[in-house]
Amino acid sequence: MSFFKIIDKSSEPVRLFIGGVHGKEGSTTIEALNQINSHDVNDGKLLIYNCDESPYISTLDEGYYDSKIGKEILSLIKTYKPKIYVEPHCYKSSNYEKLTDKNRKEKVGVPPLIELKWGVLIGSVSPFVRLNCFKREDVCITLEVPCKPSPKALNLYTQVLKIVAGSKNRKEIEDKLKGEFPSQIKTARKYAIEFFGDYPPF
Repeated sequence: MSFFKIIDKSSEPVRLFIGGVHGKEGSTTIEALNQINSHDVNDGKLLIYNCDESPYISTLDEGYYDSKIGKEILSLIKTYKPKIYVEPHCYKSSNYEKLTDKNRKEKVGVPPLIELKWGVLIGSVSPFVRLNCFKREDVCITLEVPCKPSPKALNLYTQVLKIVAGSKNRKEIEDKLKGEFPSQIKTARKYAIEFFGDYPPF
């Protein structure tokens, strides 16, 4: 379900949220993205794009960025140069174990996602995007929710997106999330250091 919205309060920081980046995820991510409004953004810009349904190609596959939607994503990043980038995703419940597997790095080459609560998972974006499109100090978050979320899960998913939408830098985001999820943010930092080296958790 294609959807594009710009909330413009000032020039900086620029935030970019892109949901539904493969398969039918957009029909779930739009439920949260539609709830973000002007009053959730204090300053800077927020650009929200929810993609149309597309063939499912994993974003961990570099070939994804040669696809039509992959090229659109790279173009949006290049055009708007966000300092804060979020990819809201959804996942089938049957894939929960794969996404959170402690051995995920050995199996598929990336750290496991971390559960905040109620099946909402958080981590960094694909290494290709993180390392090629952004600076170390930029914020890059993958946020996952079950494709058929419970009301509690969808609400938390939406609230995390709103936290990021209302934050102007990494410290604000981490401080707000650490208040409720201290161990999860600590684990995210640990995984980032192990995988990327001297990199922040998102």
